[in-house]
Amino acid sequence: MPTAAARTDELFAANRARGRIALTVAAARVATRRTQVLEEGSLRVRFPNATGSELEAIVVNTAGGMAGGDSFDISVAAGPDAQLLFGTAAAEKVYRSLAPATRVTVRLEASAGATLRWLPQETILFDRARLHRRIDVDLDVGAALVLAEAVVFGRAAMGETVGHGELIDRWRVRVAGRLVFAESVRLDGAIAAKLSECAGAAAGCALATVLIVPGESRHVEAVRALEFCGEVGISAWNGIALARLVAPDGVALRRDLAAVLAALQTGPLPRLWIN
Repeated sequence: MPTAAARTDELFAANRARGRIALTVAAARVATRRTQVLEEGSLRVRFPNATGSELEAIVVNTAGGMAGGDSFDISVAAGPDAQLLFGTAAAEKVYRSLAPATRVTVRLEASAGATLRWLPQETILFDRARLHRRIDVDLDVGAALVLAEAVVFGRAAMGETVGHGELIDRWRVRVAGRLVFAESVRLDGAIAAKLSECAGAAAGCALATVLIVPGESRHVEAVRALEFCGEVGISAWNGIALARLVAPDGVALRRDLAAVLAALQTGPLPRLWIN
């Protein structure tokens, strides 16, 4: 007979949110159209702009946020010459977890001539949140990628801080099967104390990374010519460009991130960023 603890674990697991999206798009004359849309669980994808050459896809999480034990899976494939902007309806919140982590898996594919822009709004972590995320990207030769992810540790306007928690973030990007970018970030334990260190974020609580493929020296020059609320650094090497951002709060980070993306001239920002 199951123990009370076992029944509690089963009940907890049964109430965890699960979500999955599988989206495939293809170029159709002067526009990009969806060819496959799969939605499961609490994730939905909507298309507010289906008339231009670039298709805009917006994810909605009907679970109202992410909690410990939740699991979300997003797969996106852009066919030859397709243009896709993938974003989110709002900033995603990751709440406190007593034990299991929130797990997010993202798979992006782009064929030759395609442009895939992954521009979700920021992820907000609350105190004691645990997020494990994995992003895998496969590009054909001639495909273009803009990938931007922002993480905010607590809402400064609400007086929140993330004293302790866990963020494990793994990125892998391949072009024609060859690994061109690999990064694994692990930030856990006393997060606020680590971010306060000069070698960390110098007391900043909002971080972002922007990856451009192909990336060139002109991208570096355009970003370095700007002034920012926080700190921004950018480099280009081996056909990719990478920008790092750190800011004192989420508002300043979004302002800096929007400026970086505008300077890179990769296309207009998602309308929900500025509405």
